[in-house]
This record gives sequence, C-alpha cells and structure tokens, in this order.
Amino acid sequence: MTAHQRDEPLEARTVDRLRVLIYRGREVMGIAAAEDVATAMRRVLGHKATVRMVFAAAPSQSEFLDALSQAADLDWSRVTVFQMDEYLGLPRDAPQSFGRFLRDNLFECVRPGMIHLIDGSKSASAEAERYAGMLAVAPIDIVCLGIGENGHLAFNDPPDARFDDPAAVKIVALAPASRQQQVNDGCFPFLDSVPTHALTLTIPTLMSGRRLFCIVPGQAKAEAVRNALSGAITPACPASILRRHANSSLYLDVDSSRLLNSESEPVR
Repeated sequence: MTAHQRDEPLEARTVDRLRVLIYRGREVMGIAAAEDVATAMRRVLGHKATVRMVFAAAPSQSEFLDALSQAADLDWSRVTVFQMDEYLGLPRDAPQSFGRFLRDNLFECVRPGMIHLIDGSKSASAEAERYAGMLAVAPIDIVCLGIGENGHLAFNDPPDARFDDPAAVKIVALAPASRQQQVNDGCFPFLDSVPTHALTLTIPTLMSGRRLFCIVPGQAKAEAVRNALSGAITPACPASILRRHANSSLYLDVDSSRLLNSESEPVR
C-alpha cells in the first residue's frame, strides 16, 4: 500500500475452511483486506492477461475500497469489474444506486479496463440474462463481498437463499430486514422509500470465485457474524456457506466480532 501502514490482526483463526482475521478497528481492517486483495490481483495478473472481479457496494466497504484505490503497482487497465447486486426501478445515476456507489468510491479513481454494471432501470429478466452472459464468459478470479445484518450475501436473503441456485443472476424480493438495513446505513430516509426488488448474483455465482474476501465491520453485523461462524451451514444464514469455500477470508473488527467465542482453531 502507498498511503497506509498495515496492522497485524488481534486474532486469526479458522472456522471449517474459512480464515477469519480480527482487527482493532474498521480502518485497519479495511487496509489489511485491501493489501491482501491487491496481492491476489498481482498474482493473477502475473499469469493471466486480465483479472475478473466482483465488488459489493455498501458503506461497510468504504475503508476497504479507499485503501484498494491507493494500492501501488496495480495495472487496473487489465481488470474487468462486475457489481454484486442492484435495485430494480432506480435510475442508474440515483444516489442510492450500487453501480454509482462503486463508480464514485473506486472505479473513477482507478479506471478499470472494463466496467460491467447492472442496469436496474431496464427489463429485469432481460438484464439478468444479459449480465449472466457476461459473467459466463470466463471464470471469476476474485470476489469482494460483505455480510448483511440478516446474514445475506449480496441480496440472497434468508430463508429463501439457495446454495444450489440454478440461476447465475436472478430477480429477488427484498426481505424487510435488508430494506431496513439500507435505512440504518443512511442510504434511504425511510423504509417505504427503499425499493422492494433487486437483481442479485446468486450464491453459486459468488462461490464460484476462485478467491473470496469478505469485509464485515461494525456492531450491527455482530449477530450475523456469530450466526455465520457457529452452528449449521444453512440458508437461514446465507453467509455460513463461506465456511465451505476453499480459498476465502473474512475480515472483522472488534465490533463485528464481539459475539464470537474462542472455540475455533487458531491460525498459525
């Protein structure tokens, strides 16, 4: 990184196959995640012409995206980027649009070679098919994601999330908890102003990424983190599926990790 100093994690552990790293605050957590993502990008670009990446759009990702935008020695002209989900019915330039969030917080800073955004203002079924086709052109190398307050991944809400979803991209009705989170995050003024439907990459699409980096700060996520890391791997907490991925890391701060116990195996 160019402008930041990385801190060591307060704790590192594994839960099933998932590597969990806990940091003292969300800024140092974001810096650490960004450094690891940048390293993974350089590794891919060392043997491939292009790295294909999926990004989540949420305030929880802000510190990570800021740090990644300042990473040194990254040839962003060889990066193809996708977004994870998008509301239906919003203009593409609406302040709450996830595509606009990613443009403002990363893409306009680093200028990726190819930017593929979901257009939620078009026919939903046609847009889902179009976007699935672009994703299918080649494997996804890196997915940068978060966890919702109800344990969702992208907009795959419990209990309707499917670990065996046959679709790559689909239309979903948003759970009340997901809509309320958008109000809690300050993205919308009140619940009725939050769109009721969205397009989302499905869980198999997210899990197909060769490398997953999950960035989850904040006390509001503590219960979802606990549910994801303890108990059954189940669509009741979609984020629990991260424990099955062969190459996935979860970045937490002290607030999001505060409900965890110490029973998991430490990372050496």
